Amino acid sequence: MHSKEHARLNTPTDLGERAREDITGSVNMLLADTFGLFMKTKNFHWHVSGPHFRDYHLLFDEQAEEILGMTDVLAERVRKLGGTTLHSIGHIAKLQRASENDAEYVDPQDMLAELREDNQAMIARMREVHALCDGHHDVGTSSLLEEFIDQAERRAWFLFEASRSSGLIRH
Repeated sequence: MHSKEHARLNTPTDLGERAREDITGSVNMLLADTFGLFMKTKNFHWHVSGPHFRDYHLLFDEQAEEILGMTDVLAERVRKLGGTTLHSIGHIAKLQRASENDAEYVDPQDMLAELREDNQAMIARMREVHALCDGHHDVGTSSLLEEFIDQAERRAWFLFEASRSSGLIRH
């Protein structure tokens, strides 16, 4: 982006330029991961089969909607801080750290386990960004992340509980 064009998107913040760069870069990576987790969750929603089809189909759809709800909030936070956010699928692919699954068929219990692990990885990444935001005194982004961490912990818990009867998890 040319500097003149970038200036048109600048938004003032009292956090300082270093904070703006650090936080918007980290939040954009989280945003890319969020899109990746959304897509994987919808993929499993569309392709789940078996005796628990209805339960898992609905669970994955509910979780995908919650994850998708994070995207606009994260992108707008980046803009509020004067950064630019994701522009394309290619941009998402470049920044995304979330795992993908392109298999034709995935066992429903493996879907539960993968999504639980992915949500736990997302929690860890959100905690890292939260610590970064705390270091820059960015309470706005920190408070958003606190809510998203709680949501992800709930998703991971539901996925854990749904997999209990499979024998995959020891208690």
